[in-house]
Amino acid sequence: MFPQVLTDGYRSFLGERLPNERRKYEMLGKEGQEPEVLLIGCCDSRVAPEVIFNTGPGQIFTIRNVANIVPPSQPDGAYHGTSSAIEFAVQALKVKHIVVLGHATCGGIKAAGFGAEPLSSGNFIGSWVSLVQPATKKLAEAGDSKDKEGYLTRLEYTMIGQSLENLMTFDFIREAVEAGKLHLHGAHFGIETGELRIRNPNTGEFESVVSRDGQSLSASALIGCTAA
Repeated sequence: MFPQVLTDGYRSFLGERLPNERRKYEMLGKEGQEPEVLLIGCCDSRVAPEVIFNTGPGQIFTIRNVANIVPPSQPDGAYHGTSSAIEFAVQALKVKHIVVLGHATCGGIKAAGFGAEPLSSGNFIGSWVSLVQPATKKLAEAGDSKDKEGYLTRLEYTMIGQSLENLMTFDFIREAVEAGKLHLHGAHFGIETGELRIRNPNTGEFESVVSRDGQSLSASALIGCTAA
């Protein structure tokens, strides 16, 4: 049988959301999509971009894979799902922003950083998360190691930065960025707290969006937090 959770969800969609957004769906069906943002996130079921950013249909073009990894450009004739979706978003849809969204307690990053199962050179996951190795090397060269508290979070942060670097290996992205037509961003979502941190492009540090740039965003909704 078709999963009941999906059937129930669709009934709710028909009764609540679709009537409220019918015109939007009709327009999207006739005119196509024109999202300004490409978001590259993790497959993790706890980190749904449309929920976190409260976006509607047609607002963000989303790519999700294990550990929100952007591979370097490899025009070798093989099958590259993530790269082809990136190319479509930039070349065909002309998005203005690319956001790499990482998250706390990422299983794919943990597998790469700590050698957690399932991980071997002979399976799909092992081959894919080997792309995290440049990030682990950067931390090691900085004197960081897996036995230090907070290592997983720092590796998640570093891999977001690595993915942003990998984006720039695509000629069409580099050219668009240099022309000022495309902007790259990094972000990290804390599942337990609901906190979103944005990567400062100048320092590489991740700053809480509730206090970034002096904005008066209330933190009272964050789990375990109270308003100042």
